[in-house]
Amino acid sequence: MGVYADGKNTPVYPALSGALPMKSQCLPFQQIPHSTRLFLDYLSYAPSVRGMYPRSPIFPEWLKDESQRVVYDAARRHKVSEILERQNRAWAASPKTLANIDRLRQGALAAVTGQQVGLFGGPLFSIFKALTAVKLAEQATEAGVDCVPIFWLATEDHDLAEVNHVALLSEQGLPEPFVAESHAFENDAVTDAPVGTVKFGPGIEPVVERAAARLGDSEVTTWLRQAYRPGETLGSAFALLFARLFADWGVILLDPSDKDFHDLAKPLFRAAIERASELDEALLGRGKALEQAGYHQQVKVTSATTLLFEVKDGARTVVRRRNNGNNGGEYVVGEERISHRELLDRIEQAPERFNPNVLLRPVVQDYLLPTLVYTGGSAEVAYFAQVAVVYEKLLGRVTPILPRFSATLVEPKPERILTRYELGLPDLLQGPEKVREAIAARSLPSDLQARFSEAYASVEQSMTALRESIGRLDSTLLDTAESTQASMRHQIDRLQARVSRAEGLRNDVITRHADTLNDALFPHKALQEREVAGVTFVARYGPELLANLYPTIHPDCHDHQVIVV
Repeated sequence: MGVYADGKNTPVYPALSGALPMKSQCLPFQQIPHSTRLFLDYLSYAPSVRGMYPRSPIFPEWLKDESQRVVYDAARRHKVSEILERQNRAWAASPKTLANIDRLRQGALAAVTGQQVGLFGGPLFSIFKALTAVKLAEQATEAGVDCVPIFWLATEDHDLAEVNHVALLSEQGLPEPFVAESHAFENDAVTDAPVGTVKFGPGIEPVVERAAARLGDSEVTTWLRQAYRPGETLGSAFALLFARLFADWGVILLDPSDKDFHDLAKPLFRAAIERASELDEALLGRGKALEQAGYHQQVKVTSATTLLFEVKDGARTVVRRRNNGNNGGEYVVGEERISHRELLDRIEQAPERFNPNVLLRPVVQDYLLPTLVYTGGSAEVAYFAQVAVVYEKLLGRVTPILPRFSATLVEPKPERILTRYELGLPDLLQGPEKVREAIAARSLPSDLQARFSEAYASVEQSMTALRESIGRLDSTLLDTAESTQASMRHQIDRLQARVSRAEGLRNDVITRHADTLNDALFPHKALQEREVAGVTFVARYGPELLANLYPTIHPDCHDHQVIVV
């Protein structure tokens, strides 16, 4: 077990040297656009979701009890630790990470997260995920349950278009897209190949240099050049970058495409076929239960579904049960028909050719690892409502999920504009047009603003007196009077909005300020953390940004945070 600076098995994390003067405000997810009912009910742990999630989102309530339920084979622990040490040494892992692997070898549990291996480290929330796993591992260890953070690299995903691009903020705050087009990869790249097998060619170099010019001279720029180079894959480059970003945090990186991991996971691949009907029935039942409760299914399941892909000719190919699973155990892999026995033989002989789909992947993950808790975003929370039945069938235990840290970082220029117009992030979430109107309304001549205030006050005063008189005459007319008052307020609102739009059209400063806020804080009508690369902010503020963000992460606070940096 690793020994840390205090001489104990307690994690020691980077000090806040050069601390940024961060201010943080919380914004409930009820105010965040597109938050699903399932996610919101999970956050409040409503009775309607308790049959779908084994634990509440309050980690301290159950972490000790849950640690007693983690069953992990000693031989598997030893083998997994060996693989992780080999992988992480290849990525130039820090002594802290290697010490955490040794803690895992000696009996520690794991706080796990994961993400697609996006270009240049992917969106900002990838960094948030890793920091959340570190925080959960620290919290568990302090409670007496030794725990280490592990980041699962989704190298077996096959949608290259989802991970070959990222946006970096320009000096003006505009998200600027960077894309590794097909010419950035080696010529033999196969369509639908797992991204962990797709190597960069010389064409990646100009993409990196353009990013370096945008980011400026910084440690991150050096790390990008060292990681994203010909011969590396999206997976290995991501790992090389994250190994440097989280060197002081001891985050263990895991690439599941390793043949040795597939050998270990073979029993689950076999079970996915041997128990295909049973698993499918359970998933269909859970899907109906979700819909009957008014929730959505993150993944649609049919009676032909299996939980496996086979890599054929380099491409990840869906394995389906033929004729909706009613044809004597026959399967279809692409255009090929194959018997139940033949499919099991293939798994036995070459497990590295098989990959789990999104409903089996977390179960494989928690078969390979002694996972105490997984942390992810709202989509992953939704997946776990379905995946729970697969956990129950194959592992006999459902890994609890907790929401990751979520935040918008407000830099000085947007912060000055917000302050000037007395706006907050909720105003931006109404959309670009509403932001322009709000800024324009606050930019109207003071006498015109006063006239609108007087108009509102006059309506309120006059209608209040009128309602009192009407009430004495005929109380049944009070509702009509109230609706009339509301209609009058609405008409004044409409008039003010039209005046504000007119002001916005003639005032270029308003347009620039509105665009600055929308681009920096709510780009493309999405949360900043989903649209802007994390390396943008680390390049601007240095790796110590992570140390300054870390104290703002409170696993029991499930709001979106607005952080002024």
